[in-house]
Amino acid sequence: MTASRRHFLAALPGLAAAVTAAAQDRRQPRVLLRSSWQTVNIGDIAHTPGMIALLTERVPGVELTLWPGNLGDGVKELLTRHFPQLRFADTADARREAFDRCDFLLHGSGPSLVGGRQVAEWKEKTNKPYGVLGITLSAADAAARAVLDGARFLYLRDSGSVEWARQAGLRCPVIDFAPDAAFSTTIRDAAGAETYLRANGLWNERFVCFIPRLRYTPYWLIRNTPMTDADREKDRTNQRLKESDHAKVRAALVAVVRDAGMKVLVCPEDKSHMAVGKEMLIDPLPADVRAKVVWREHYWLTDLALAVYARSAGLVSMDMHSPIMAVGNGIPAIHCRFAEQTSKGRMWRDIGLGDWLFDLDEERDGSRITAAALAMLRRDDDTRTRLMKAQAYVQERQRAAVGVLARQLPA
Repeated sequence: MTASRRHFLAALPGLAAAVTAAAQDRRQPRVLLRSSWQTVNIGDIAHTPGMIALLTERVPGVELTLWPGNLGDGVKELLTRHFPQLRFADTADARREAFDRCDFLLHGSGPSLVGGRQVAEWKEKTNKPYGVLGITLSAADAAARAVLDGARFLYLRDSGSVEWARQAGLRCPVIDFAPDAAFSTTIRDAAGAETYLRANGLWNERFVCFIPRLRYTPYWLIRNTPMTDADREKDRTNQRLKESDHAKVRAALVAVVRDAGMKVLVCPEDKSHMAVGKEMLIDPLPADVRAKVVWREHYWLTDLALAVYARSAGLVSMDMHSPIMAVGNGIPAIHCRFAEQTSKGRMWRDIGLGDWLFDLDEERDGSRITAAALAMLRRDDDTRTRLMKAQAYVQERQRAAVGVLARQLPA
């Protein structure tokens, strides 16, 4: 054996150790996603698959662990079915492992800093970086400010929230706009949608989805809990305004059937909408229109809803996340909002869809909503152009935000 060969063989153990160490240094980045706030609304469910899709597309090889708030109603099974590699930190032991294992905590999209207390726990126990992507923000107590100030970035889902955060003097180094992660939700139950649509005479038909909403979500009914004084006040507001709100949307529904010659599916975004839709949109309809309307009488999960939306000609919705998911998948959608829904409605203007946004507090009747719905359904070229521009802008802003996240992770 030559001297050079002896030296080579002697060096092999050290070389192997060096290669192993280098490989360990280059392991996949690990992100702990704090999301999945509740399961009674398909929009709240959609935050999580949308963020998972964003991160897996834009951060190659990322390992994701979900720290959920709620995985009931079959949502854990839904996520496992669509994302079999997803890890779950839904027990105390799994969370301890995730705290040790993960490099970065991301607070996902939501109506506010919903998981602020858990982010503070991560900050205290790990001293590892974290960020916030896609929330609405209009207030912050001392504890929330401490969390926000310590974040590597704060991306807000509407321009009103961005304005508030900057005026409030938050010390987070990056404060900017990035749309709700639900825009990136793509999970679909195509087989379930075909079965449902065939059974209800909508398969291969031109139909429009209409989604109702009360001013305040009646969680006391959804969760079957005793009403508080605050709940009673909310219910009084709901009862006082529900007819005037829905009458404006109902006028558009009638026009879609009579003038556009299409069918209608009245369907839910949350568990209260089935009853609201029947009472406020369907029951008052004239007989000729009612004959062309299908009522979805059961709650559904996000993948089935999105697969049905994808077969529709468009949406007219009083709730916002169904339009978000629709536009993210190239389906036109009008959103009808009111003051109780916070500044998130500005998101529609922010992404260039202001002509499809209506404030029910300002509309005297449903004529403008009706005209916009008919135009949306008839002007195919204009509708497609508007959708493509909005989608491109959403994707650009989301890519930029995830790019900032990626630079915080191990190479």
